[in-house]
Amino acid sequence: MKPKLASRLSRPAITAVGGIAGFTAYFSMYAFRKPVAADIFSGVAPFLDGLDYKSAVIIMQIAGYALSKLIGISVVAQFGRQGRGYAIIGLVSIAWVALILFALAPAPWNAVFFLLNGLPLGMIWGLVFSYLEGRRESDILGAVLCASFIFSSGVMKSVGEVMVQAGVSVWWMPAAVGGVFFPLLLISVWALEILPPPDRQDEAERMPRVPMFRAERMAMLRANWTMIFPLVVGYVMLTAIRDFRDNFAPELWHAAGYRDVAALFTESEAPVAIGVLVVLAALNRVRNNLAALQTMQALIILGAVMLAGATLAFRCGVISGLVWMILSGLGLYLAYTPFNAMLFDRMIAAIGKPGNSGFLIYVADAAGYCGSVAVIVLRNVCGAKENWLSFYVDFAYVTAAIVTGFGLVSLFVAHRRLGGRALVMRP
Repeated sequence: MKPKLASRLSRPAITAVGGIAGFTAYFSMYAFRKPVAADIFSGVAPFLDGLDYKSAVIIMQIAGYALSKLIGISVVAQFGRQGRGYAIIGLVSIAWVALILFALAPAPWNAVFFLLNGLPLGMIWGLVFSYLEGRRESDILGAVLCASFIFSSGVMKSVGEVMVQAGVSVWWMPAAVGGVFFPLLLISVWALEILPPPDRQDEAERMPRVPMFRAERMAMLRANWTMIFPLVVGYVMLTAIRDFRDNFAPELWHAAGYRDVAALFTESEAPVAIGVLVVLAALNRVRNNLAALQTMQALIILGAVMLAGATLAFRCGVISGLVWMILSGLGLYLAYTPFNAMLFDRMIAAIGKPGNSGFLIYVADAAGYCGSVAVIVLRNVCGAKENWLSFYVDFAYVTAAIVTGFGLVSLFVAHRRLGGRALVMRP
């Protein structure tokens, strides 16, 4: 049934089905991860002295997520086409069970179940993107997929807030939100499964996408570390500040003078998702793989500058808190998003050797989420007396400087190393 249906899909239909299915699959996964970031634990006793309960929950979840990314460096890189759908559903189901155990266990020690919640979810991205990479339309598909985590985070926090306001227990709310979106996940995975693999023209223009075992992974890193390492350093900073902004959005909104924040989560993130989607999807029109890679590197630098510029304008009173969150979010995600799909997809094509972008994505992600945990711990240990807003503003300036500097290094190295052998895409 599936091969027959796949063979009937036209090229535009493949793009449409792949984009929608990828978006909704990852959107649904966020229902099992992000509702806990809503402003619901203000009255709960601290997990430990000096560590508030919400920070403990977030640290546990991100620690599990970071460990998952480390495991995913080999698992996702080696995962073939068989069994991906079952793996996605199984991993999300484990995360759902963890949310149920969280609701049943007594606070504050139930926070440890978020370690189990984050552990399986970290591999979902690589499995979903493996359906979409290596195609002529992968820039469009990747941009749509990336828009999902920008948009869905705000939506899931809003849904969580609304559920609590409607009377759902704060302990059961995360599992309840997951239950609402689980059917959509099943439909989305089925739709991904009916997609045909990349065809010969895809492979000619974007290189064949094959599993990468240890020898291939090490060879890739040894040959290209001078280009990859500066990008990973910048990505560590971007992941840390993006996660901090995402997980502690209620605290940032309150510190900026806003009180009713449930609607603001979606109101501030929707324009960001649309803006990033439009810019990154346009890269599909860039035919030369090296040119596309360098354009994304330039966008990363531009995003970092926007993050710092918008933050400075807000601190000087030039723009409001809402405008600042939108503009700084646009800059942040403009810099952050390419790492999650298109950047490494084009890098594989520009390098000109078969492989898969999942490996490089998970190398960057593993480092990035370790940095995210470190920043939250640092804030609680060293910066607890500093309010959320001041900490975030200072962090934004530091991030912008580091991303810009290391981004320029990587851009220069890419030009020197790949300038003479990037593949040119044909219409």
